Amino acid sequence: MGVEEMSFWDHLEELRWTLLRTVIALLVFAIIGFSFMPWIFDHIIMAPCKSDFFLYRWMCDVTKSVSFLPDFCDINADIQLININLASQFLTHMSTSFWFALILTCPYVMFEIWRFVSPALYENEKRNVRWVFLFGTVMFFIGCLIGYGMVFPMTLQFLYTYQLSATIENQLTLTSYMDNFITMVFVLGLIFEMPLLSWLFSKFGLLKRSFFKKYRRYAIIILLVAAAVITPSSDPFTLSIVFFPLYLLYELSAMFVKKDDESD
Repeated sequence: MGVEEMSFWDHLEELRWTLLRTVIALLVFAIIGFSFMPWIFDHIIMAPCKSDFFLYRWMCDVTKSVSFLPDFCDINADIQLININLASQFLTHMSTSFWFALILTCPYVMFEIWRFVSPALYENEKRNVRWVFLFGTVMFFIGCLIGYGMVFPMTLQFLYTYQLSATIENQLTLTSYMDNFITMVFVLGLIFEMPLLSWLFSKFGLLKRSFFKKYRRYAIIILLVAAAVITPSSDPFTLSIVFFPLYLLYELSAMFVKKDDESD
């Protein structure tokens, strides 16, 4: 345990300072994000709206050389957003700066959590938990990058080009675009925390590796449905691009869970 025992009020005071430092970090990054948001919006957030986005070029190269794959070279070029509410652009500027700050401060927030809980841990527990926090941070960023670079652009192209009737013209509003963008990026970031959550449940004795083996077939079906919902496309190639990372997460989660015959 820690060298000195802390009272309840000492813990409360430490928690207060932890929260204060976290809020200050969020504010600093939010101000930085607000200052650079026009550039971030044009070159990063709006990049999937352009036909030269790296994913579209890569998929075009892949599908062009394989005849039985769907053609991804005919990507709808330069999607234009419209704004129909007077305050939307200003509010989007503010809210996106906050989400930008939340992503960038994730490593610092994890560090603050680690610093708060570490005095209550034994030395061997500190070593394990330190790597867990680092792993959780890395996996969150990987999930966000996959959401941004793969899942959102493919969903955008499918839904924007989908037509219920030829007489209906699609026009994409700023609010609709940002709602889907933020949701996709953060949902994928949270989904990639599944191995970390599995490890935590395992440490509390709530999850065993036999669970993953027993329900693997059901998990495959659920993940296929989830991939179809995340990327509502009809071709198997697009579906598999989303499904296989999710399935690898499932298997990785099983590796982080102790076997049934292992004790704490």
